[in-house]
Amino acid sequence: MFHMATRPDSLRARVLVADDQPDVLEALRWLLTGEGYEPEFVSSIDGVLDKLRGAPFDLLLMDLNYTRDTTSGREGLELIPRVRAHDPSLPIVVMTGWGSIDTAVEAMRRGAKSFVQKPWEDVALLEILQREIEDSQATKRRDAKQQRELDEARLIQRGLLPTAMPLMTGLQIASSWQPANGVGGDCFDALTFGPGRLGLSIADVAGKGVPAALLMSNLQAAVRAFAQENAGPAAICASVNRLLCRNMAAGRFVTFCYARIDVEAGRLTYANAGHNPPLLISRDGRVERLNPGGTVLGVFPESAYEQGQLAIGSGHRLLFYTDGITESRSPAGDEFAEERLVESALNHRALPADAMQAAILADVNAFNANTYEDDATLIVAAVE
Repeated sequence: MFHMATRPDSLRARVLVADDQPDVLEALRWLLTGEGYEPEFVSSIDGVLDKLRGAPFDLLLMDLNYTRDTTSGREGLELIPRVRAHDPSLPIVVMTGWGSIDTAVEAMRRGAKSFVQKPWEDVALLEILQREIEDSQATKRRDAKQQRELDEARLIQRGLLPTAMPLMTGLQIASSWQPANGVGGDCFDALTFGPGRLGLSIADVAGKGVPAALLMSNLQAAVRAFAQENAGPAAICASVNRLLCRNMAAGRFVTFCYARIDVEAGRLTYANAGHNPPLLISRDGRVERLNPGGTVLGVFPESAYEQGQLAIGSGHRLLFYTDGITESRSPAGDEFAEERLVESALNHRALPADAMQAAILADVNAFNANTYEDDATLIVAAVE
């Protein structure tokens, strides 16, 4: 008798077998039990789904033909995507006595891992089962390791961002940051320069995941190095851009905006490097966009940036955001868009910064069913 190599897991592998022929089930019972598996048996499509809902299995070995349709394999083919939807990681091996290459190809297109034809050879069948179970277990271990690493990366990234926004007389600031994939490329910061003087930055690194997060950390360090007391926003953009151009991977770029708020002087100075224009909303509902600046960072090392200036005073609200907010979609596929963001901001402009930020985010979440396809950052600064 064929004997399998020692399996990596100490627990015996659990195999669910689905076939409507009692003699087939009995033969597989003897074979699998003798080789150290823990098999369970069902004879119907509904039985497969009931068993899978009740307990985890390491593999599904299933016939493609059942009593009401004994030749086409249609019942089994229709079952495969239902099993995949229930457990995407469960390996499926299909078998049929009426199988053809076309049927086997269709089964694998729908999510099966391997196929065997009846009557099977014990050695070949056992080799397939062992291979698919071991591959599945190895994939799960890799996925678990990657998830742990992503969780750690997210904690590190979150630690680089401000844990709380600065408190200062005459100015309230509230922020939220939501990565779409554990870690992401959105970045924001707040730098204080004295009473009523603050630097706010927001950025969005093209791409997602760990590569974007690495660029984000490099960007943040550069901004903190160049954003000194007497440095203007345009000069900061130019300096950060030159640094990023030396380190940026091909095909990547960063949108960025930096604003200097001076409450006592009633002045907002800013430069925008290709970022979604922040919104300055007055008490009476006028909306101004922080557009002046230049091209995105990290592409052209000699880019120059234009600097803009606006007057600010009591009742003004300043919104920084990334495109994860405006490009979030409703279940019907519509974008939230800047127009809805402006409308939401106008509706809530009388609120303090933290309440206004929460209310706008609630509007976004109600629109997109709390589902984001991209990293989403929202900052509200309120002049008192």
